[in-house]
Amino acid sequence: MTVLALDIGGTKIAAGVVDDHGEVLAHATRPTPVHDPTHAWQAVLDVSAEALDGRTINGIGVACAGPVNSAEGTVNPINVPCWDDFPLAARLHQAFDVPVHLAGDGVCMALGEHWTGAGKGADFLVGLVVSTGVGGGLVLQGKPYGGRTGNAGHIGHIVVEPDGMPCTCGGRGCVETVAGGPHLVRWARQQGWRAPDHGDAAHLAASALAGDDIALAAFERAGRAVGMGIAAAAALCDLDLAVIGGGIAQAGDLLLDPVRQALADYSRLSYVDTLRVVPAQLGSHAGLVGAAALIIGA
Repeated sequence: MTVLALDIGGTKIAAGVVDDHGEVLAHATRPTPVHDPTHAWQAVLDVSAEALDGRTINGIGVACAGPVNSAEGTVNPINVPCWDDFPLAARLHQAFDVPVHLAGDGVCMALGEHWTGAGKGADFLVGLVVSTGVGGGLVLQGKPYGGRTGNAGHIGHIVVEPDGMPCTCGGRGCVETVAGGPHLVRWARQQGWRAPDHGDAAHLAASALAGDDIALAAFERAGRAVGMGIAAAAALCDLDLAVIGGGIAQAGDLLLDPVRQALADYSRLSYVDTLRVVPAQLGSHAGLVGAAALIIGA
């Protein structure tokens, strides 16, 4: 079986051809046009055509930034504001005439890592994508769990600072407002971090590795927020593993050390005190592999 997998986020759209062993045979990316729905849809078609390169497929699995509605096949991603209840699954079915399964990108990341990555063998895990935003997804009893609409496990919108910054979701003080890349950089600048005008989270990580106190404090704050979110999810869902991926997670122990310290402080119940936190293994392919598993598993 060969599947076209799509991973759609606020920064880029990735497409991959994945086989039934979870191997990505080909892939391509495009920037996400976030302001025009027609351009965004055309980018999906273009990146799919590049990845497929004439191959025949048995289905399409889609990981999309949330919120999504898996039952209806529609998406309303916060970071792609031009898509308002966009009928993505139906449009893909019309274009390719194959079955289409849609889920949130966090669910697909968790499923991909559970299938072939760092979560292999763990039956109760949360996967996190710490990048421009903070996404998440659950695997419970060895199966992806999307909840009523497909958005369960969206750990980035657990509140960790009740009087914190406004969030794109409409709330305040979510994990994403502390650990999401733009928020991470904005906080560091407000504290006096000196960086080029185009300085981003990668520059901030480099500053932290060079010993910059403000950059180190920014990652400490972000990691603690992520750890608090994981602690809440673990207590609620009785988890044994958290797998962390995404661009910000590329900072490694700069982020993971404060995550683990936060868990030591907040996960004290007997059934979660053995919870492990590990870095993702599949990198940018985790969402693609998980999206393919939506079809292959079905």
